Amino acid sequence: MSQVRLQFVGSGDAFGSGGRFQTCLLLHGRNDSLLIDCGASSLIAMKRAGVDPAEIGWVLLSHLHGDHFGGVPFLILDGQFSRRTRPLVVAGPPGVRARMEAAMEVFFPGSSSVTRRFATEIIELPERIASPLGPAIVTTVAVPHASGAPSYALRVECDGKVITYSGDTEWTEALVEAARGADLFVCEGYFFDKKIKYHLDYQTLREQRGRIECQRIILTHMSQDMLGRAREVEFECAEDGKIVVL
Repeated sequence: MSQVRLQFVGSGDAFGSGGRFQTCLLLHGRNDSLLIDCGASSLIAMKRAGVDPAEIGWVLLSHLHGDHFGGVPFLILDGQFSRRTRPLVVAGPPGVRARMEAAMEVFFPGSSSVTRRFATEIIELPERIASPLGPAIVTTVAVPHASGAPSYALRVECDGKVITYSGDTEWTEALVEAARGADLFVCEGYFFDKKIKYHLDYQTLREQRGRIECQRIILTHMSQDMLGRAREVEFECAEDGKIVVL
């Protein structure tokens, strides 16, 4: 039986539509786990789901909006006050180090420079270069989403399985490439059919489905509009707590 599991700790958009927590995916491999995105509400979501934050050794960020990375300062501070000892590695697009330090100083002045019991490393991932990260090999693909730094779709290989995650993006040919051959494509489905810049709607994805060569699609990051029409959708939809075994 496969040992690769993906847990939707948070499946919501930036505004908590449907009462959902912001984006936070936990990938469990045979020997370790990797957190993919960590929105501002993610520490609460992890504790509600019974996930021990002190056991998270690796965090992978798609882009630098608060609903995707804003939980990392709280994760670090929680580790400080709970006497965490396991090192923490945070990897994201260029600019992640400066943005992380700035966020920590805004939330908790002085917190970015204190001495901790655990090592904290921040890695800036280049585009299109396969990079080892904890239990996985990560390849980033740039997508159109304005975040003050590059925004990435992520192709994550773990124990023989491939999970692609769109991050936030409007439709782009890069998604076809990133999802090719994937066992699972976790894709933003923000609106049902409304077209807006930098975000993807279900109808566009449905029209492009024949070109996306992956085994399975699960929609996430859904607005209230999309949640209200979820029964009309032919793809699976994420929800907080959903676990997928690959």
